Amino acid sequence: MRRPKTSSFCSWLWAVACWLLAIACSHTPTDVTPIDAWPDIYPDYVEVTIPTNIAPLNFAMSNDSISRVDVVVNGSVEGSLHANGTEADFDLNEWHQLLAANKGGKLTVTVCAERDGKWLRYRDFSIYISPDPLNEWGITYRRIAPGYEMYGQMGLYQRCLSDFSETALIENDAIDGNCINCHTANGTNPDQYVFHVRGDHGATVIHRTGTLEALQAKNDSLGGSMVYPYWHPGGRFVAFSTNKTWQMFHTANNKRIEVYDSSSDVFVYDTENHTILQDTLTMRKYWAENTPAFSPDGRWLYFTAARRQVYPTDYDKELYSLCRVSFDEATSRLGTQVDTLINAAETHKSATWPRPSYDGRFLMFTQTDYGYFSIWHPEADLWLLDLQTGAKHPLDAANSQRAESFHNWSHDSRWFLFTSRRDDGLYTRIYLSCIDENGNATKPVMLPQRSPKEYYRQSLFSYNTPDFTSVPVATNKQRLQQTILEPTRVKTVIK
Repeated sequence: MRRPKTSSFCSWLWAVACWLLAIACSHTPTDVTPIDAWPDIYPDYVEVTIPTNIAPLNFAMSNDSISRVDVVVNGSVEGSLHANGTEADFDLNEWHQLLAANKGGKLTVTVCAERDGKWLRYRDFSIYISPDPLNEWGITYRRIAPGYEMYGQMGLYQRCLSDFSETALIENDAIDGNCINCHTANGTNPDQYVFHVRGDHGATVIHRTGTLEALQAKNDSLGGSMVYPYWHPGGRFVAFSTNKTWQMFHTANNKRIEVYDSSSDVFVYDTENHTILQDTLTMRKYWAENTPAFSPDGRWLYFTAARRQVYPTDYDKELYSLCRVSFDEATSRLGTQVDTLINAAETHKSATWPRPSYDGRFLMFTQTDYGYFSIWHPEADLWLLDLQTGAKHPLDAANSQRAESFHNWSHDSRWFLFTSRRDDGLYTRIYLSCIDENGNATKPVMLPQRSPKEYYRQSLFSYNTPDFTSVPVATNKQRLQQTILEPTRVKTVIK
């Protein structure tokens, strides 16, 4: 009986194993050339500050000629991650474990990139992990293709911040293609929200403590719809503006479109008795009042006001001041005096979209050269007003050379989000930033996606009016759809 030639068989197995190992390791960095510059990655996560519960900051190289990346992430306290492929795609659980272990510290990121068969190693950069948690579960937003007169698919969505999961609250194909305006919650409370529907099924939809109502979209006495809502913290009242909105197009500068109002007023709606509370202080004949917001203690109603101009010729002379008037929840009445916090006659600029922090310390607003519809203004920047001292300053670390707009605070007032066109000048994307006790912002983080370069390049949608939500919004889409499609509407009464 002949013995098998085990030695030659083992040698063959060893050769196969080495060949497989060589294939597996063929994309690891070898003969690396150092580059004294940070890597040009997309999205730009270099030197950003993040909370511990954020989804993995996956990224790709901006240069399409880069065929592969090798990324090592080391925690300043402990732990590390490794990713190798066409993009940096980090394991979800390992990412969160690394962030939790290094809270208040930083991550050091080493990037090697393969181009034309040669490996380059870039200078390490840091990602700072804030000691301030972001306790919100996620965010809500409207997603819509940017356009002018026509619109197509759109919807209201919610997104978990800890991973990449997104669900629709309602999409317009469920309501015969009608336009859905932006979702507004009471603070970060998902149980109270309002949004407006335009078209054949027009309505102002209000959800409050389990009750869902579709209000009559327009009241003839108002002269317009109920838009730009902001909840009183008590949950009974909602401030709205009513606007007669028009559009025109630019032909000779860096702007595409101008949105303006031939008239606008601010009023308070009582959800318990369906009453519109009008007041001459916020509904003046020759003035345009707009974009209301209640203070976190409910005692003040902030809004913007501009002297009406001759439209459309003098559209660029419309400058909004930031104002406030007291509000008494017990009597459902506004005060008798309007305070001007930022006077457009002095700044020669326009203030819009006031949003007070929930701790009462700051008020964030957008400043533009004129008008209020900042999303179409490349010069629009975020500013911060200190409500204790009256001092104001631009949030330079968060601003860019393109439009910043539609900002909102986290409930603990240490984080904020906003939209910006800085990515490509066409589409608004969502960014998050941390803010310290002195009102200084960190470099913002674009909302993470699983494959961000592919996702944002293929997406034809802009994000509008994002906001934080403490827990998922529990909507019954079928019930919501039926409420909108049914012709019955709750009528409102002018008081």
